[in-house]
Amino acid sequence: MMRDTKTPDFYNIDSLLTDDERQVRDTVARFVDERVLPIIADCFEHERFPTELIPEMAELGLFGPTFKDYGCAGLNNVAYGLIMQELERGDSGIRSFASVQSGLVMYPIHTYGSDEQKNRWLPQMAKAKAIGCFGLTEPDGGSDPGTMKTRAEKKGGDWVLSGAKMWITSGSVADVAVVWAMTVHGVRGFLVEKGAPGYTTRDIPHKFSLRASVTSELFFDNCRIPESNRLPKAEGLGAPLSCLTQARYGIAWGGVGAAIACYRETLEFCRQRVLFGSPLINKQHMQVRLADILRRITLGQLLALQLGRLKDQGTMHHTHVSLAKWNNVRMGLDVARECRDILGAGGISVECCPVRHMLNLESVITYEGTETIHQLIVGREITGVAAF
Repeated sequence: MMRDTKTPDFYNIDSLLTDDERQVRDTVARFVDERVLPIIADCFEHERFPTELIPEMAELGLFGPTFKDYGCAGLNNVAYGLIMQELERGDSGIRSFASVQSGLVMYPIHTYGSDEQKNRWLPQMAKAKAIGCFGLTEPDGGSDPGTMKTRAEKKGGDWVLSGAKMWITSGSVADVAVVWAMTVHGVRGFLVEKGAPGYTTRDIPHKFSLRASVTSELFFDNCRIPESNRLPKAEGLGAPLSCLTQARYGIAWGGVGAAIACYRETLEFCRQRVLFGSPLINKQHMQVRLADILRRITLGQLLALQLGRLKDQGTMHHTHVSLAKWNNVRMGLDVARECRDILGAGGISVECCPVRHMLNLESVITYEGTETIHQLIVGREITGVAAF
C-alpha cells in the first residue's frame, strides 16, 4: 500500500477523522486553494490584508465555529483545528484574523460577557458584520502581562482607561476591542468600541512579517466607557490567559498548515529541477532532506490531532497547548527555512511560498507566548518550579 507523501498524510491520519471533520477540512482547503492562494503573494508583497475575503469566511462559518449558539456552526475542536491548519496553509495573516475573531474576541465575550454583550456582539461577529481585536500586549512587553501599565479607574458610572497596547492584529479595522487593564481590584476586561472618546489606533508599518495582516497600536487617553462595557465575569489575569489558550490551540494546528504548504511546493520543485543530469529527487542527500521534513510534519499532525481530542474530551490542560504551540510552530519555521534553502536562489522570491511562511512564522513563534515562555511553562509543569 502506497503511503500518502504528497498531501502529506504518511500515517493515514485522515482515517482518524470523522466524516464531518474531513468535510470541514476539505471545504476550507478549497477556499484556500481557490480564493487565498491566487492573491496572497501580491497581498504580502504590497502589505495588504485581503478584506474582500472576510464575507466569504463568514459565509463558511469560520468565525466562532465551536459555539453552538448565536448563529455559529457548533463544530468540535478538531474541526476548528483543521480550519486553522488550512487557513495557515494559505497564510499566517489569514489564520491570525480568524484566530483573533474567534479565540480572542468572541471567546471572552461568550465566556465572560453579559447576556446583553453576547446578544449584541456574537451574532454580528459570526457574520463578520463586526470585527474585533484583543488588547493585552503593551509597548514595554507582553511576556509578563501581570505588569501591564494600562489602567482603568472607576469614575461615577463609567470607567476611564489610560495606556497603550501594541502589536494588535486587526486593531485599526476593529469595531470593538477586548482590552485588559489593571484596576484597584486587579486585571479586568473591557469592550472598547470604535469611536469611543479618547480611543485611537495607528497601524504599524514597515513589517517584514505578517505583511498580509493589519497590525496596530491602540491608545487610550482618558478613554471613557460605560460600566455596561465591562466584562462582568472576567476577574484576574486568568481571564486573558484563558483566551490565549484558545488562540494558542489554533496556532498549534496552523504551524502544521504552513509546513505542509512549504513541503508541497518543495517536493514539486525537486521533481522538476534537473541538476547534473537528473531530477533533484534522484539525489540521495535530497531524499534525506525531504524524508526529514515529512517526519517533522507527521509528528506535528499527530500532536495536533491528539491535542484536539483532549480538548473535545474536556481533559486538555493549558500546558498541553504550550507544548504543541512550541513544537509545531518551531517545526513549521524549521521546515520553511529548509524548504527555502532547497529552492535555491528562487527561494527568496515572493512567488515561492516558503520564504513568506518563514517570515510569517518568525512572528507566530513570538506572539501568543514566545517559544521560551512555552518551554518554561512546560518546565514548571515537570519540576513544580517557576523559573520565569
